[in-house]
Amino acid sequence: MYRGIKWEELTDALSHKMSWTWMLLSMPFGILAQVLRAVRWRQVLAPAGERPRLSTCTHAVFLSYASSLVVPRVGEVLRCSVLKRYEGTNFSCSVGTVVTERIIDTMLILVLSLLTFLTQIPVFLTFFQHTGVSLGSVFCQFSLTGWLVTVACAMLAIVCIVLVSRRFRLFSKTHSVLSDLKSGLLSVRNVESPLLFILYSVGIWVSYYLHFYLTFFCFDFTAGLGPLAALVAFVVGTFAVLVPTPNGTGSWHFAVKTVLVLYGVGQTDAALFVLIVHTLQTLLVALLGVWSSVVLALKKKNAACGD
Repeated sequence: MYRGIKWEELTDALSHKMSWTWMLLSMPFGILAQVLRAVRWRQVLAPAGERPRLSTCTHAVFLSYASSLVVPRVGEVLRCSVLKRYEGTNFSCSVGTVVTERIIDTMLILVLSLLTFLTQIPVFLTFFQHTGVSLGSVFCQFSLTGWLVTVACAMLAIVCIVLVSRRFRLFSKTHSVLSDLKSGLLSVRNVESPLLFILYSVGIWVSYYLHFYLTFFCFDFTAGLGPLAALVAFVVGTFAVLVPTPNGTGSWHFAVKTVLVLYGVGQTDAALFVLIVHTLQTLLVALLGVWSSVVLALKKKNAACGD
């Protein structure tokens, strides 16, 4: 995507064309999104009988995002390990709450995507055409027989696991782990304040959006696009991050750049925008992770000295 780019344009954009004030104003919302995620996580853990300190939950979330920059998708397991190590939280239960969180986040982003799609149908159709995305061609690869065999095999596998786990005592520990996992998965049903949980969930994604949208005001060529254009780019970028690369590197750049071009931004300007924004926001994630690792290391050292 950056083949043929004159890198002098990047340094010129950073030093002359870019408003660092707006970039700095966007950064607190990136931090707020992660803090709200930690607060919501602690709320979900409470019905399962786990009450870790908010500071530890926050550091665990910071570390999870930073670690995923090194090994994609490892962060969710790491943050549960942090709570286990520093708070004695049940690992299987915390994993269950993380899965529940992800399911809820997926539902929210799907609803947001649907609303955005309905308001910007021409843009999305053009985007699919430009990127070669065709959901119909994907599903057409499966015949009716293929779907039936797939479902039958999945059901058979589940039945086999259940029968074997009931048959042998060897799986007694597995029963305990699955029970803890189930407890974490269902803990969201018993949160103390469902309204507060919803507000936290919405607040997370509003913060993510503002973290991205405010960067539009950093450059003249994106400042006038408006919140709807930013919302389309945000939604498309959110799905692009699902590709297992560090923070969606590559896929996010291509997807968001394509959206900006559809809204009239020049190819070079769009390429520079996504490179600068993604790099600086990724740097923020990395710095938060480093800070949390230092804080937790000092906490462990102080605890050892106390013993």
